Amino acid sequence: MRLQCEVEVVSRLLPTCGLRGRGRGTRALLSLGRQPGRARGDGGGVYLMVCTARDRVGARYKANASSLKTFLSAVRLAHQGTNIGALPLSALVPAKTSEVEKPKTKMIITSRRDYPLTKNFPYSLEHLQTSYCKLARIDTRVLCLKKLRKLDLSHNHIQQLPATIGDLTCLQELNLHDNHLESFSGALCNSTLQQSLQLLDLSQNKIKALPIQFCQLRELVHLKLDDNELIRLPFKIGQLGHLRFLSAARNKLPFLPSDFRKLSLENLDLFGNPFEQPNPLVPNIQLKIPLTLLECAARATVNHRIPYGCHLLPSHLCEDLEVAKTCQCGSACLSSFIQITVTMNLHHVAHTVVLVDNMGGTEAPIICYFCSLDCYSQFLDRYLQSNG
Repeated sequence: MRLQCEVEVVSRLLPTCGLRGRGRGTRALLSLGRQPGRARGDGGGVYLMVCTARDRVGARYKANASSLKTFLSAVRLAHQGTNIGALPLSALVPAKTSEVEKPKTKMIITSRRDYPLTKNFPYSLEHLQTSYCKLARIDTRVLCLKKLRKLDLSHNHIQQLPATIGDLTCLQELNLHDNHLESFSGALCNSTLQQSLQLLDLSQNKIKALPIQFCQLRELVHLKLDDNELIRLPFKIGQLGHLRFLSAARNKLPFLPSDFRKLSLENLDLFGNPFEQPNPLVPNIQLKIPLTLLECAARATVNHRIPYGCHLLPSHLCEDLEVAKTCQCGSACLSSFIQITVTMNLHHVAHTVVLVDNMGGTEAPIICYFCSLDCYSQFLDRYLQSNG
């Protein structure tokens, strides 16, 4: 019978010297067994052996409640003189190093030759880094590490993310820098990562766009999207209310989504994007007059905050409502609108702004929507007066 536990090592001589024990436990293996060399039923005494990293005798200990109960039950039976053959005894052999060490919580692997092929990862891991290992996919053994808080898979060849990453309920930081990703799964955005993920590094991949559901990751504080092929940022990026650090440098962004103005950032880096020159006098008019019944119903649903869901509406209509545009007057519009781009100083949304170009600029084009000609005309009057 063996028990892995924490043992407080105490010297009985310390009190006679006016000293106290160190008062903290050390990892140990307690074994209840027979004398080495004796077979079961041969009689002889019952032995308790304590193995620690320093091989000292322990006086007090704590352990898993169920394991301790089983262990103490065996001790009680031995104390009552139960036949040795009926006791769950262990051979009194020296402990393995792994049995007396504290559970491993951090592992860093930075080369393929160090990557474990035959052994499992310790289930106690909270921080795992496997970089420069030429991984083409995420190891299923990693997906079983339910205590993981930090997962660093940077500098590999990963092309796709399994939805089961969303089962890592404690995951706070996910680093996928320098891989071969072309997309980020919408299923991950709807997983338990919504409640836990605070840092996401997708930089230096091949991602062209992020899914509509991306902004469900509302606990994000750090988001790194540099050196991808992004042609747009998430439409509802303003829903990321906890976001403080955003970098999307060296992508292919022509403009910013209208929701971008809702962000409140500490640091923003959009350097090296081919931003278009905004021209409010050249609108993209998509108005449908008269408004369709679908447009009227959609506007009423959003403006009056009427509850809806896939149990009430077809899924494609729910998706349309999720990306409804907002006019300058505050009203919603779905597929009937006027779109323009205007200039926004990025200091309106961030305390620290990395220059967007080599000319020292801190301005970028942002999309604006109008639900009617009347709203656009009012904006145009104000614009011409301020620039007249």
